[in-house]
Amino acid sequence: MRKRIRRTLKLTRLVIYAETLIDSEEHFWTFIGAFAGIGLIGFIQTFYLSLSDNSFLVGSFGASAVLIYGVINSPLAQPRNLIGGHVLSAVVGVTVNYLVPVPWVAAALAVSTSIVLMQVTKTLHPPGGATALIAVIGSEKIRNLGYLYVFSPILAGVSILLCVALLVNNVTPNRSYPKNKNWFRVWKRTYIHSARSLRLASRKSI
Repeated sequence: MRKRIRRTLKLTRLVIYAETLIDSEEHFWTFIGAFAGIGLIGFIQTFYLSLSDNSFLVGSFGASAVLIYGVINSPLAQPRNLIGGHVLSAVVGVTVNYLVPVPWVAAALAVSTSIVLMQVTKTLHPPGGATALIAVIGSEKIRNLGYLYVFSPILAGVSILLCVALLVNNVTPNRSYPKNKNWFRVWKRTYIHSARSLRLASRKSI
């Protein structure tokens, strides 16, 4: 009994130590990446856009910064997810805002539809839900952008975040981003071509 208690206490101390371990280098580069990515978007918004068009920095970018600078190996933080998730969700949000006049219904429909669409297209990125929601419940200035919202601030903003991530996350040998260096080479992807192959694959997964 005593041995079991000691073993449990030892394991508990090990878990607490591992979970509270401070990796100074990792935290430093996470800070630099997030500061540079969000700061660059904010700089452009402040100094290159007039006050009337000052809508380049949106809330969902903050959540994306957590993923692409803080948990860079997460499948949800990869470039395909970052760009695809935000852009598809923006399109959904704007479309729903045009078609559904009831605000609470539009908000719920935009978020739920964007999640399913991201799942279907393998571009799941949690901040995308916020991007869809902002298109519906955002300020009048945001909603008046219409489909321009997809390109600016969304596509332009995530492109800046991605460029900073590709630079900062590869500065040291301990950080490598993205996991798949050929993520953009869609023409090199292989898919199951025949129905027979598809049936065989589904049987193996059962």
